Amino acid sequence: MGRYDNASYVSATLEFRCNLRCVHCMIEGTMDRLQPVSDDAFEHVLRRNEETRQYSGLIMTGSEITLRRDLPDLARRARAAGFEHIRIQTHGMHLSRPGYAEQLIEAGVDEFFVSVAGSDAATHDGITTIKGSFDKMLRGMEIVSSFPGTAIITNTVVTERSYRLLPEVVDALRGIEALSQMEFWHYFPMSRSDDKLLLADYRLIVPYLRQACERADARGIAVEIKNVPQCLLGQDDWRLDNGQAALLIDPDFWIEFDKNGFYRCPHRERCASKACLGLTEAYIERFGDMAGDLAPYASAGLTAR
Repeated sequence: MGRYDNASYVSATLEFRCNLRCVHCMIEGTMDRLQPVSDDAFEHVLRRNEETRQYSGLIMTGSEITLRRDLPDLARRARAAGFEHIRIQTHGMHLSRPGYAEQLIEAGVDEFFVSVAGSDAATHDGITTIKGSFDKMLRGMEIVSSFPGTAIITNTVVTERSYRLLPEVVDALRGIEALSQMEFWHYFPMSRSDDKLLLADYRLIVPYLRQACERADARGIAVEIKNVPQCLLGQDDWRLDNGQAALLIDPDFWIEFDKNGFYRCPHRERCASKACLGLTEAYIERFGDMAGDLAPYASAGLTAR
């Protein structure tokens, strides 16, 4: 499993602006109307956790959290409330600005969850649609790595455009010393149809996931896989973890999220998996229900056929 216990974190969505235009963005149609968690609600989370110590970690997220000019102050407030770990979820570009990463770390941020879209400048920038985003992101992670006690987790959204790149994504981050975990999330379109044709066939992506896992293992980097049927992962089935931190977000987000229609699997009633999300409606529309490829899951490393 991964190195981080999702259940020990709470996540607050504090920003809905972004200065990238990623082709796989799942909330691009709602960013202009979703509202970030209010300052009063954020303060309530801090005070409540100071009293109960229910969570050891706080994740500050959004479309791009580093657009909040008061981010260092938010981190200081969270540390003062007793959170042991402060994580930000970011595209990483702004971490390359002189002194910015140091400012965040001094304020208490010790974990950086960075989105890596591709394996080099051409592929990454092609997906984010912003020239120079890869180089800035990579430089930002290098700067973070220079500070003792910091940890970097990366997230790569697995789409038709990126699944062949996964092993090279691991290689591209070879120089990032603080890299502790990599996550690979199969794309879901927040819709009942895949209008952008970004969904990747699970049967095609698994070999690339396996290569990426092997390369990460060789460097001592943990791997989590999300939103891939567990029965298809074979020897890597134990890496599936669809658990998430408790999430504070505009309730309207869930209206959009529910359009995915997860748990569509012809074997669901006989499956023992507690982690699998099955298929989405959009996936079935593109590739069918895969009844002959999926199978009731038995246990880690052993899938019933």
